[in-house]
Amino acid sequence: MSNPDGLMLSQLSIIHRCEKIYNFFVHEVIHNRYIHIIRTDNEGNNLLHLAGQLAPTHKLNMVTGAALQMQRELQWFEEVKKLMRPREREEMNQNEETPMMVFRKAHADLRKEGEVWIKKVVDSYTITATLIITIGFAAAITVPGGIKENGKPTFKIRPAFIVFLVSDAISLFTSTISLLFFLSILTARYADEDFLSVLPTKLMCGLVMLFMSVTTMLISFGATLHIMFGQENLKTLIVIATITCVPITLFVALQFPLFIDLISSTYGRGIFRKRSELRA
Repeated sequence: MSNPDGLMLSQLSIIHRCEKIYNFFVHEVIHNRYIHIIRTDNEGNNLLHLAGQLAPTHKLNMVTGAALQMQRELQWFEEVKKLMRPREREEMNQNEETPMMVFRKAHADLRKEGEVWIKKVVDSYTITATLIITIGFAAAITVPGGIKENGKPTFKIRPAFIVFLVSDAISLFTSTISLLFFLSILTARYADEDFLSVLPTKLMCGLVMLFMSVTTMLISFGATLHIMFGQENLKTLIVIATITCVPITLFVALQFPLFIDLISSTYGRGIFRKRSELRA
């Protein structure tokens, strides 16, 4: 089955990024599958060359952010690559271009856009992590209630003080780790293959550490308020805990969609299905 241009359904499914048709072709079409794999278009492009071409705009816009769009394109390329034999993976078309050469040429602008997008995202997170590190370090050397003449904290026997120490230490360490992840992203080489899993994984790890640092910083702040003004009053503790939950909830609500997109696109089921999943 082919269209007026001589392109078969298997080729069209890759050009137009129709994953359902592609999944059916890979897992259900048994007879003459080899003919589909070795078939080329009028310019000598095999299936992997076609996967290296840029997807239609409406397909790209289904994914949030240029970096994740680049990741989706790489996933398509790697999936089609599994079908091809080693010789066909390096096969040249009429323009003397291998599939990887076609991919890099077609996605040069998208790669640049992905680099700009991810750097803008990471820049704001880097500033946040730096501020938390500064606050956490300052809180550690100026403990609530001050220091006695013997060098020991005034409120060291209070449970709230232990909560303050532990949460402040966790906040300081996790924010430092998140900053290291973000710096590694800013200094990355941004090669095409980095968008597949390396950069998204670093961004996810940095986000998790940043969330932990923000949460423990607010817990530390709430413990300080309770030590200084709560006087072990249960009602005051409830009010402080409630207020502390507000910014934490707001942070999760604002950043959770990006985190979910990163997880689902990198480690989720993906758009390519196994044969058993297609029949289910």
